[in-house]
This record gives sequence, C-alpha cells and structure tokens, in this order.
Amino acid sequence: MPISLSNRIRALFVSSEIYPIAKTGGLADVSAALPRELSRDGDIDLILMMPGYDSAFEVISDLRELCQLEGLPGGSARLLIGTMPETDLRVVILDQPQSFRRAGGLYVDQNGIEWPDNAIRFAAFCHAAAELAMGRVMPGWRADIVHCNDWHTGLVPVLLHFQQGRRPRTIMTLHNLAFQGNYPADLLPALNLPVGAFSIEGCEYFGQISFLKGAIALADKLTTVSPSYAEEITTPEFGMGMEGVLAHRRADLHGILNGIDGTIWNPETDPDIAQRYSADTLAGRAACKLAVQREWGLVPDVQAPLFVYAARIETQKMADVLLDVMHDLMERERLQVAILGKGARSLELGFAGWPGRAPGRVAVRIGYNEVWAHQLLAGGDILLHGARFEPCGLTPLYAMHYGAVPIVRAVGGLRDSVTDADETALADGSATGFQFAAANAVGLLDAVDRALKLYARPDLWHRLQRAGMCRDFSWRGSAARYRRIYDELLGLPA
Repeated sequence: MPISLSNRIRALFVSSEIYPIAKTGGLADVSAALPRELSRDGDIDLILMMPGYDSAFEVISDLRELCQLEGLPGGSARLLIGTMPETDLRVVILDQPQSFRRAGGLYVDQNGIEWPDNAIRFAAFCHAAAELAMGRVMPGWRADIVHCNDWHTGLVPVLLHFQQGRRPRTIMTLHNLAFQGNYPADLLPALNLPVGAFSIEGCEYFGQISFLKGAIALADKLTTVSPSYAEEITTPEFGMGMEGVLAHRRADLHGILNGIDGTIWNPETDPDIAQRYSADTLAGRAACKLAVQREWGLVPDVQAPLFVYAARIETQKMADVLLDVMHDLMERERLQVAILGKGARSLELGFAGWPGRAPGRVAVRIGYNEVWAHQLLAGGDILLHGARFEPCGLTPLYAMHYGAVPIVRAVGGLRDSVTDADETALADGSATGFQFAAANAVGLLDAVDRALKLYARPDLWHRLQRAGMCRDFSWRGSAARYRRIYDELLGLPA
C-alpha cells in the first residue's frame, strides 16, 4: 500500500487516556511518550485522539471545532482539535458531554462502580476515530496507520475492517488483557456495528460483544508491552479466556517492552524531589529519604531500610499478599514501609490500620498523586512490586532509574526488565533487583530477606542501584520496533 502523497506516514494514535490530560495508570504514560518518540524524526504525521473528559478542556488551551458528528452511539458530538502540552503534537478530542463530562473516574463512578453506559461511551469514541481515520473529518488528512490501545478502542479495527475500498491498516496494543470490554449481546443495536461484525471471526465472544476480542481478531497487527507477556497470553494461565484467538494470531503478535519518559522521570532534573542526584552522586538520595520519612510520619533514619509500594491496591499487584505479611515485615529490625495507591476497598481499609499499629514504621496514603510517586521512588530503598500477572510494569522501570531497587515476581515484563541478583549477576555487575517465582507470602518474604542481606552491604547495594540507573529504558529502541511494524504494514522497505 502506498503511503500518503506527502511522503510522511499519517498515523492516528487512539487511546482512552493520555498524560497529562487524563491518567489512571501506565496506559496514559505510554500514550504520551510513545507518540512523541515516533514523531521525533519528522517522517510520521501523527495525531492523537482521546475522549473529551473535563480535564481535556482544562489542560488543552487551544481547542477548536473540526466538525459535528451525528448518529453516534449516545447521541451527537463534536470533534475538537488542539495541541498537546509542551509538544507540537495535535490531539483530537471527542466532545460528547453526556458521555464523558461527568463527576467520577474515567471508567468508574465516584463509588468505584463501572459506568453502566461504558459500552455506549466507548463505541461512540471508536466510531468517531474511524471517521477521522477514513478522511471524513479533516480535509486532506486520511490515516495510513491507526494505532489502537486496549479495549476502549477495540471497535476501531472492527469498524475499519468492514469499510469499503481502501482503508487504513490497524495495530492493537494490548496493555492489560484483564480488561476486555465484554457486554451483553442485546446492546448490539445501540453500538451501530456493521453487518457481520458480531460473529466468531469478529467481536462475538461466548454470546457477548467483546471490544477487545474484536480487535484481536480483526486488527492487522497485535502488539503487547513485553516479550514475555506476548508468550504468556497464548496460554490458559495468562490468556484470560482469549488464549485461543491469540494463539491463532501468534504470527502477528509482537512483544515490545515499554520505555519510560526521561523528561518526566529523571532524578537529575526532577523538580518534585528534595535533592537531585545521579548514578554518580547517590549521596543525594539521603536527603530524599529523610524528606519522605518526615513528610509521611516515619522515623527519620537514613540507615533504616525503607520499602515502598506505589501501585493499585489490587490482587493483581499482590496487595493482598503484602497485607498478609505486614506483621512479618514489622519483625525485621528497623524496616519501614510506605504505601501509596488505591483500589479494592477491603484492602485499602486493611492497610489504613497499619500506621496506628506500627507508628513511625508504616505510612499509608490512599489515592494517587504523581508528585508523591516521584518522591517515594527517590527516597525509598526498595520497591515492592509483586504481581500475579504483569504485562510490563512501568513502576519498576521508574524505580530502577531513581535508584530504588525493585522486588518483583518473575512474570511478564517484570521478568524481562529486572535482572535478579543471583550469584552470577552479582559477579558480572548486571543485577538490578530481586525476582521471586511463587505468588505467595513465602516467595515475597524470601525476596525481602535477600534484599535485606545485600542492603547490609553498602558496596554491593550501591552496585545494584547504579546498574539499574544506568540501564537504557528510553523509548527510542521500542519506538523503532513499532516503526518497523508500521513500515511492514505499509509495504515499505526495512
């Protein structure tokens, strides 16, 4: 397929959240950093697209109307275009106030319950993206590539697959297979899908409509966010019921490890931490640690091992196991724990009681705050990041870059990104953290004790920190792999 007459690839990058406009997790970080890196060389004309949450109108200052859209699921809407903050990337917003401008979260209400009209909301978003991609919105602009992300965009490849004539090629990136967008079949008329879309070769999934399954079946290429996760999701243990269709598409499935945005996550330039530092000036971390201890109500003690947890408080992240071992952790001399996150209410309440049970040694903040996350990783010694499954795991990448040594379960992207401190890796200097195999208390505590043993040896510990800080987790290599997939889809030479 020839590329656009301008000789620049025209790409539409579609996501339900993009930092700093809206964020619930790593998807937003990826959706900001990857497009910026893809467009760096100037040969990709890239447009971002996301829903018009209230935050979009607060963050984007130059929005203007492109067109009115009628007949969308959920009612009429407008498409607006503006510029992403601190970039020259264009972003298109679906302004459908009845669907997206509401109190609560992006996907859940103020009580943490999924919005009952999520299928309608994100179907409207997908229809609007397909219209833009097909060149029916911006005169002279039609996408060559449409890059979709997670279930919220899953109907875009479905809608484009059934277009008449020449259509853009499509990529679906699977950030977390646990969220699939599965809904009752009686919603089918409201979603306005093409005839033939609700079939075993399309978005039908055990009698339901599945946004994600439709994309897995009909996107031209599939990617996920680490090589190990790409292998795991073709198995029953990690496939979340989608392993069959993923195994069928195995030749088109690529695992590409996420990168991190060094302009945002960089201890040498970070404005939110107590003292800036680098791999060559680790002494600056002491000030960051003392600042966290004082601000979080922990005993100020530079020598005390400070463990931090900064993730969703969910069973996926083994927060339940962490809660179960809190008493065991407190039996380790001087050990401190700082926890930041939100999630399952029962787990939140369980952690919330611990500062009173271990004053000065446990701190808990329920919620998420970007500044606090930066400060925890700059001041913490060890990141606790268990997982029953983990597509990539951006927080351990951030932690290593900040000199916080991660403890991770050896699954998905955690296996790919953290080099276990076994004898061989310690000897050759490649070790960057600690892995454990079993998703239980025994496995986690064993890794904790291994970490404490090395923490007591500052020479080895500083070697671990520096090795992690010096690893290249930038987006450049990963973006180059995505670019090769774009070129392959468009028939361009390698």
